[in-house]
Amino acid sequence: MQLSLLDIYNQMGNFAKGIVYVLAIMSIWSLSVAIKKWWDLRKAQAETRKFAPEFSQFLEEDNLVEAVTLADKYKRSHVARVLGGALTEIRPLIQDGSVTVADINSAERAIEREMLMTITDLKRGLGVLATVGATAPFVGLLGTTMGIVNSFAAMAASGSGGLASISSGVSEALITTAFGLVVAIPAVWLFNYFQIKIDNLTAEMTYTSKEMIDYMIKNVSGTGEFGRSRFTREFNTTATAGNNPISQ
Repeated sequence: MQLSLLDIYNQMGNFAKGIVYVLAIMSIWSLSVAIKKWWDLRKAQAETRKFAPEFSQFLEEDNLVEAVTLADKYKRSHVARVLGGALTEIRPLIQDGSVTVADINSAERAIEREMLMTITDLKRGLGVLATVGATAPFVGLLGTTMGIVNSFAAMAASGSGGLASISSGVSEALITTAFGLVVAIPAVWLFNYFQIKIDNLTAEMTYTSKEMIDYMIKNVSGTGEFGRSRFTREFNTTATAGNNPISQ
């Protein structure tokens, strides 16, 4: 006699069906987290691909006013979030060109703080994938154990050791094991995929933030203060005209 998956499910006990429901919830939960995480990382990368070249160009041109405006524009870019925090830290000092070495150190610490918060935000949800990938096989194994117990109970009740008396219990046990693996394997794959992606994004944040700090250090004059570079003059002119996008 051949049994379909539906037939096997209908013959399952309440405990085994509960295991199936738990695994189904874990699967839906992990997939929903993965879809949202994929979408968020995709948008972050898309905005960063637009932000990074423009930001580097503004630094090369000593046009920090546009760099600040650009960082405020790309809210979903992980790189813009990190650099925006540092620019906000030194924003009041830019107008008079009084950014000192101590202020650069403060900006660097602001970058590190913002990077920690951004990385934490990027990793949000990965714990769900890790938990599902690690525990789903054991949840399925619990159903397997109870299925074997039911098989021996049926054998004892019938007084027979034939396959007919234990086939339903064995089938129940194998189904829950297989279901647990089906739930766990994609979760582990997705966790590793997102972990690698986040590592790459972290490298991008580190590289770009170091580039900006190097820019600040190079523009500090021998007196320990920011030299009167072209971006400082432009900032003052813009602020005097009342068109400063930062103050609006």
